[in-house]
Amino acid sequence: MTFRHPAAGTHPAFATPSYGSTALRAPKLAPLSLAQGPVELSGPRFDTSVLYPHHDDMTRQSTAAPLGERIIVAGQVRDENGHPVPNTLVEIWQCNAAGRYHHPRDDHDAPLDPHFNGNSRVLTDAQGHWKITTIKPGAYPWRNHPNAWRPAHIHFSVFGSSMLQRLITQMYFPGDPLLGDDPIFNSIPNDKVKERLISRFDWSLTQPEWALGYRFDIVLRGDEATPAN
Repeated sequence: MTFRHPAAGTHPAFATPSYGSTALRAPKLAPLSLAQGPVELSGPRFDTSVLYPHHDDMTRQSTAAPLGERIIVAGQVRDENGHPVPNTLVEIWQCNAAGRYHHPRDDHDAPLDPHFNGNSRVLTDAQGHWKITTIKPGAYPWRNHPNAWRPAHIHFSVFGSSMLQRLITQMYFPGDPLLGDDPIFNSIPNDKVKERLISRFDWSLTQPEWALGYRFDIVLRGDEATPAN
């Protein structure tokens, strides 16, 4: 099994000085290239047993609706050849509308929403498509530098056709004024590649009097790969 490597500048460097925590976790030595074996070549196999009630609608996972702006986010997962990746797991996590995660380590002075846990899972269909309903996340402070705020974003983890094909990335929103000053977003060295992380507003997904729609396609490898972020 041979894969095309992404073009230079697609993914951020392991160590990015403006992104403070990378100094603690970036490897000091160059990665080693190892031969692929059964573990690397075996494809992940997912079915509906990994899902849970209202897995694709985070506004319906509690006894009442969460606070915030409802949005619909959809896209397609493709491989390096432009082919759809069917029946693969897309995992999503995010903070609530006030910019706080449903996690004990998040001590941001913002309200928790008892009706929003910020987690979702979907399986792509035969053409690699997926769709979720959620709440638009808020910005939040992250203490990387003075007056540091993260832009609104949603985290994604996506598997491909083998265990080596897994991408963890973030989706941002068009027109966000915080993007230009965010070290994580700007750890990607190529400005055109950064644009792959910004979703597109989509009227075809927007539902009247209910929710705005955004499209976010994901490419796992190759020249048009979605950057890790």
